[in-house]
Amino acid sequence: MTGQLAFVESPVQLLNVLEWAHTQAPDRAPGEPPAPALTVVVLSPTDPMSRGQLRRMAQLARDEGLTVHWQEARGGRGALVRTLRQLAPPLRRAERVIIGDPFSRYVQLLLSLFSPRHLTVVDDGTATMEFAAQLGRGERLVRWHRKGNLGPRELVLAPVTSLARRRLAPARGRTVEIFTSLPVEAPAGVEVTENSYAWTRARFGPPLLTGGADLVGTSLVETGVVDADHYARVVAELARAHGATRYFAHRRESAEKLHRIAVETGLQVVRPELPLELIARRGPIGRTVVSFPSTVVHTLPLALAGTGVKVAVIEVAPEWLRATASPRAQGFLSGVAGTAAHEVDRLTARAAGAVGPIGPAGTSGAAGAA
Repeated sequence: MTGQLAFVESPVQLLNVLEWAHTQAPDRAPGEPPAPALTVVVLSPTDPMSRGQLRRMAQLARDEGLTVHWQEARGGRGALVRTLRQLAPPLRRAERVIIGDPFSRYVQLLLSLFSPRHLTVVDDGTATMEFAAQLGRGERLVRWHRKGNLGPRELVLAPVTSLARRRLAPARGRTVEIFTSLPVEAPAGVEVTENSYAWTRARFGPPLLTGGADLVGTSLVETGVVDADHYARVVAELARAHGATRYFAHRRESAEKLHRIAVETGLQVVRPELPLELIARRGPIGRTVVSFPSTVVHTLPLALAGTGVKVAVIEVAPEWLRATASPRAQGFLSGVAGTAAHEVDRLTARAAGAVGPIGPAGTSGAAGAA
């Protein structure tokens, strides 16, 4: 493993590594290895949904000429030490390191041990926006949905996180690039490269369009941000209002919640085998796709450009939030919805869950909130 080295822990990270590689040589034929060579190390997660999607994404990457190394980084006692020992030599030799989640404790530990000469951060969801903001303000890296207080684990890992944050910042002898489809404010010295999902459009589709709408699920309940009852009520209202028949589940949604949605709404719950950008591009997909605030309200308009599919985002009302939610949650989610692409419609909802009329993204939506 030499040249360029990518560490991925989720299917979306691997998709965006493929998108980044495409921008380096857009005319490269499928299966032709990139130059310099690009090796992807999958730091395998434990949950079955993520592992299954990553296996399929890994095969797509191999078909594109990338070398993929599957690392059981969380495979029981001794896995951490074994992984560090195996990755140390290629890390030292790598000219460029590509990561998908700067908040990952695993990635932070690797960066605290080895300082890359060139670093690229690709999207793994809307956390890229928070990463860029925190890096620019010189703050410690904390996921937006977590409260600011340091627990025992965070206190132990604080020195690692602090050093990793410095390694994620540009410095003499080190460049930093953020490859993103999201609106980010680049910290001083950081290069921002647009991800337009050109590889996805070139390799898949255009999709067959179905009637009605598809809903996109979120793990906001599982992360302790949104109340489960409010969420289920709004999903039911969205399904009725838009004639939706399918609910695309987030890979982290619990089986219990998905069962409740299927029983109470009659929606067909779909667990995608690939990231939604690829599923939608391959089709079939509804003429309208409705999502809660998440990365897809930024990525789907790019992946589905020219297909006639309309994307809408439903705003999260303050009343939906759990008492345990981070104080930053409401502002962050509002920012995700408010900065969506201009062609994305915005839905507003009452606290009780009734969905108001559609309006262009960035408008006040006051009529629907009444």
